[in-house]
Amino acid sequence: MASADFESKRKTIQSFVRAYPDFPQPGILFRDICPILRDPAALNTVIDLFEEHVKKNHMKVDVVVGIDARGFLFGPLLAQRLGVGFVLVRKKGKLPGSCVSVAYDLEYGKAEAEVQEDAVAAGQKVLLIDDLLATGGTLFAAVELMKKLQAEVLGCLVIIELKDLNGSDKLKPHSVFSIIQY
Repeated sequence: MASADFESKRKTIQSFVRAYPDFPQPGILFRDICPILRDPAALNTVIDLFEEHVKKNHMKVDVVVGIDARGFLFGPLLAQRLGVGFVLVRKKGKLPGSCVSVAYDLEYGKAEAEVQEDAVAAGQKVLLIDDLLATGGTLFAAVELMKKLQAEVLGCLVIIELKDLNGSDKLKPHSVFSIIQY
C-alpha cells in the first residue's frame, strides 16, 4: 500500500476514535473504538489495513489469536480474510476444558489470561490482535501463552498504541503494528 493511501486510511480511522478522560478511573484517558464498529466502512478500513500489513510482512500465518475482549471483534474478520483459524485468549475462568494460564499486570490492576490447551498446535505461526497497546501486559501474557503452547508468534496487531507507555518494549523481540499512535 502506498504511504499516502495508508496515511489517508489511518486518519479516517483516527477520526472515529473518541477520548474519555478519567475512565475507567481517574487519571486514565480511555480511547474508545466503538464508533469504528458502528460504521461498516470504518470497520472495513481497519481490517483492510491489518490485512495489507500481514500480507506484506508475513508469508505464512496459521492462526489469528484475539485478546479478550476487543480482539474478538477484529480478529475473526482478519482471520476470515486470511483464510485461517481464530483462537480466543480470555480472562481466567471463561473457557471450558483444559486451559493454560498466565498472570499479568494491567495499566490499572492485575489479571490472569488463559487459552484452551489444544487451541494452537506446536509450531503454528500466530498473529496476536487487540484494539489497544498500553503497557503491554495483556499482549505480553498472550505471547507467554503462545510460548507455553510452543507456537511461533509472528507479531502483534493493534488499532491504537499509546507510545508513552512503552508497551512495545515489553513485547520485544516481537513486532507491533499499530494503525494509530498517541
